[in-house]
Amino acid sequence: MDTISSYMSLQQLKPDLIVSSLALRAQTTADQLGKKIGYEGKIHYMEELYNTRPDTIMNILTLQDDSYETIFLVGHNPELTEFANFLVEDNFPKIPTLGVLAINLDIENWDDITENCGEIDFFIQPKQFKYYMPKQIRTTLARGK
Repeated sequence: MDTISSYMSLQQLKPDLIVSSLALRAQTTADQLGKKIGYEGKIHYMEELYNTRPDTIMNILTLQDDSYETIFLVGHNPELTEFANFLVEDNFPKIPTLGVLAINLDIENWDDITENCGEIDFFIQPKQFKYYMPKQIRTTLARGK
């Protein structure tokens, strides 16, 4: 988690809203991520994100206020991967534990979400940093201890 959140912090990635599953592991991840990246908003914990269908995830997003530009979803597989594959044309194999898939949506409002309305911006996962950790992340991790 530290490596992923350090990367996100260095890239100055901050959401306007974090929506998380109510499951303890997802809550812990959302809480730690929010703290590490300096998120000051409220995290919305939703039972509906646990063991759900991708269309439920879409419905949750379409109901969000249009003042939010960036929303982080913290949830579970295979639902998040299936939802990502609904949003983008690429067939994404699997979002691993603590993986971050950023998708830019070509929409004006959240209720405009449709199939293939998105494009992958970036994808990071913990094993990327297993053998090589950029100096900036090592420095950020060292300061946090």
